[in-house]
Amino acid sequence: MRGSTSIAEKIGPVAFATLLNRFYDVATKALIPNRAVVDKMIGDEVMAFFVPAMKKHMQDAAVDSALKILKGVGYGTDSEPWLPVGIGINHGNAYVGKVGTGDVNDFTALGDTVNTAARLQSEAKAGQIVVSESVYTEISMKFPGVPVQQIDVRGKEDKFGVHVITPFE
Repeated sequence: MRGSTSIAEKIGPVAFATLLNRFYDVATKALIPNRAVVDKMIGDEVMAFFVPAMKKHMQDAAVDSALKILKGVGYGTDSEPWLPVGIGINHGNAYVGKVGTGDVNDFTALGDTVNTAARLQSEAKAGQIVVSESVYTEISMKFPGVPVQQIDVRGKEDKFGVHVITPFE
């Protein structure tokens, strides 16, 4: 979600919670049918991942879910979207399991792939899906000719190749 701080300031905490719940509903309805694991809803974002044993073409499923989320908040319609949303997608190995100790623990996904996906999400402007090259190679036939861009990703030494998809432009 883009601009959540200013949105929250304008509409107040109760209306903001209602707006977030509406967004969470759209996101989960887009992700779960594609066999995603919704890891967490963190304020103004939803983190989800796909497990190879649950879904064969994970990159395609992730992009399909992203398109459904954008449509669900109003992109691709005659009116303005009701929520500015940008999405980041990466593909690779991650630790998936329990972290924490004692009474406080969580089931989550961790590692460079997950961190990079979060950074890609922060690069996405409203209405965009920013995908890593490993994702784009699998979905390029759906979005041919999207050029690679080299971006600085916080925490990485080298530039990182991404493709910025703006499906409803």
